[in-house]
Amino acid sequence: MRLEYLLSHLTQVLFCPTITEEIEVTGIEYDSRQVKPGNVFCAIPGEHFDGHDFIQQAIDRGCCAVVSEKPLDAAVPLIHVEDSRLAMAELSNPFYDFPAERMQVIGVTASNGKTTTSFMIDNILSAHLNRTGLIGTVVVKDGPNVVDAGLTTPHSRDLFQILHNMANNGCSHVTMEVSSAGLELHRVEGIDFNIGTFNNLSREHIDFHGTFENYWRHKSSFIKRLSDQATAVLNADDEMVASLQQQTAASSITYSLKGNPASVTIRDLDLSTGRGRFVLDIRDPLPAQSIPIELKVLGLHNVYNATVAVIVGLLCQVPVPVIQRALGRFGGVERRFELIYDGPYKIIDDHFANAGNIDITLETLKMMDYRQLVLLVAIRGNRGPTVNRENAETIIKWLDKLDLKELIVTESLGCVGENDAVSPDEKKAFLSVLDQEGVKYKLVQPLEDAIDMSLKNIGSGDVMLLAGCQGMDCAAHIILPKIAEELPENQQKQVLELLTNRVAGSS
Repeated sequence: MRLEYLLSHLTQVLFCPTITEEIEVTGIEYDSRQVKPGNVFCAIPGEHFDGHDFIQQAIDRGCCAVVSEKPLDAAVPLIHVEDSRLAMAELSNPFYDFPAERMQVIGVTASNGKTTTSFMIDNILSAHLNRTGLIGTVVVKDGPNVVDAGLTTPHSRDLFQILHNMANNGCSHVTMEVSSAGLELHRVEGIDFNIGTFNNLSREHIDFHGTFENYWRHKSSFIKRLSDQATAVLNADDEMVASLQQQTAASSITYSLKGNPASVTIRDLDLSTGRGRFVLDIRDPLPAQSIPIELKVLGLHNVYNATVAVIVGLLCQVPVPVIQRALGRFGGVERRFELIYDGPYKIIDDHFANAGNIDITLETLKMMDYRQLVLLVAIRGNRGPTVNRENAETIIKWLDKLDLKELIVTESLGCVGENDAVSPDEKKAFLSVLDQEGVKYKLVQPLEDAIDMSLKNIGSGDVMLLAGCQGMDCAAHIILPKIAEELPENQQKQVLELLTNRVAGSS
């Protein structure tokens, strides 16, 4: 593909030298170590490294042109742009022949539940269609191939390459998690989403975006930028999310559990076992009908997630019985209110990431039937004091409602690496809130010791919640073998089976 053609798609060029010869581009690259002859190198400023420092290395490896935010002298054409991340998206899209235009693209954003909702949608679509794609935090599926994911929303070059593979592999629909970081860093620039969903909003990624207002600005831009040919699926129970109906050209379908005016209402909800049973009443603009839903997965949040998945399924013309069967068989996603042991007592594993996630997790537990709750909480490392203070404050709100007399708190020593270790400031922020409110807790620094203490406190009919993001990732690998060794040999295999292909905590 000719360089001149690709450069014609850039929208924010400050300077571009006259291209006097036909230059064939063999690829787009942002890692100087991976540059091959004929590649365009996009110099991107990053958290730890600045691609501008490696321009010469890219030239030495044979790049045919450089995209830079700095005006520099170079032995190859150097295109000076305002934002090299945006430029990389604008170059990658035509290089990969505008792949999103060849498929139906569904984007899923939320503070909590993007992964589970995306998996639910893909399960429904896969049950009816020949080949579908999925891009998210856990895996990337390009039709026949499934690989572990890296970033929630990949870099734009990688994303367009994945979409290109999907289109070539015959995928008709692709479901994609859309993160706030992906939006701010222009990773989905140029993709015209057919359906965009926004499930909920809470304080998250403040360390990345700086302020909640900045986080909301980027998060909401996903819905605001949908075209008048798209459909926005919005949670009417979240005031800020619902307000986007008036701020987008897309047509809107709303849903509600709490009696707010909506296109889809959730009624007759039963969460006594943790597994949601409910009825969806569908109104205009979708065909009017009532759809009973029974979920295999636990949690109030999954009632909301499943409602979004049903709406998307209906928009994609999937028959109702297919939708019902797909959701009834869906086993969930690791560490998303995941039931990892269901014996005399239950053990639920949840990533408990932020205040919004904690609220809906504990609200689900309030609606379940059990004797007592054992709550093991991991302080969240490498997320700053603010997140930990807010997490502790949110937990406290639920203590009386859940009749919870004591917490077991851990720093997850022995199970987290340097990137997720709890700092003294994070520990102080979390525990000081508990101390100020007179909350009784036991601090057990090693995760394994904290799990041993929790097991001593649990009895028949109880529920244990393993609560924590990163810090609790390997808890299942610790607790299930301890449970299994107390069981007859013929029951051990069933308990340990969950660990066979488990990603969380496996490294």
